[in-house]
Amino acid sequence: MNYRHAYHAGNFADVVKHVVLTRLLDYLKQKDKAFRVVDTHAGIGRYDLSSVEAQKTGEWQGGIGRLVGASFEAKAGALLAPYLEAVRSLNAEGGVKKYPGSPLLARHLLRKQDRLSAIELHPKDAAKLKAEFAGDFQVRVMELDGWLALGAHLPPKEKRGLVLIDPPFEEEGEFGRLVAGLTRAYKRWPGGLYALWYPIKDRKAVIAFRKALKQSGIPKILDIEFEIRPASSEPSLDGSGMIVVNPPFTLEGELRTVLPALHRLLAVEKPAHWSLEWLAGE
Repeated sequence: MNYRHAYHAGNFADVVKHVVLTRLLDYLKQKDKAFRVVDTHAGIGRYDLSSVEAQKTGEWQGGIGRLVGASFEAKAGALLAPYLEAVRSLNAEGGVKKYPGSPLLARHLLRKQDRLSAIELHPKDAAKLKAEFAGDFQVRVMELDGWLALGAHLPPKEKRGLVLIDPPFEEEGEFGRLVAGLTRAYKRWPGGLYALWYPIKDRKAVIAFRKALKQSGIPKILDIEFEIRPASSEPSLDGSGMIVVNPPFTLEGELRTVLPALHRLLAVEKPAHWSLEWLAGE
């Protein structure tokens, strides 16, 4: 799987990940006190869905392409509104030609007192991200290994906020790094809100990952699983998941409203399912 994100921007996994992200940020905004978002694998921020890379896979058409113009029941529509409004903000002419990556999505939702630390290791991507946020005093872009940032940049001075960990899964051992990185970060900042993305491709690796999280000693862990097809005979991205540590009390109920609506639009083959499971707590 080539995980330069330009090939996959706006696909079903992005939709689910970014809907969860917007619900977490919406919760943080309920208090006036400032918060910080730390995005450890930030990418370039803005993706052109007419680019050669995006057109080569066409994955966005099975993701955000299915949401644009779709109608939702009132409760689900209200919960999806911050995400869809952020997408529309890049597409004033209508339709969807541009897609916001997680740092741009987060920035769109920040208030004047909130801050974003966007971290990207790839030099060219980091340069694009710096250009995207040039002159924006609420955003700090760093060319840095996101795994190192989990030690050096936590806890943030605001003492409130969200850490988004969304590695590219280009190398072996990424699940192990997720568990080790989260455990290290949690020890430094046990009160933080953490969201970790993972692919559902290697089923045995996912099972081992969940088992390791259960054994981590972290007391509150919610696992969000979203499949668009049953397990493939050949390895492919059959689904994706999000691990949320210290989830807001509102999140589970919101997702039980939103995920069925998304699944009806995004699932491509039966049997496919979505689920919410507490790996620790609740």
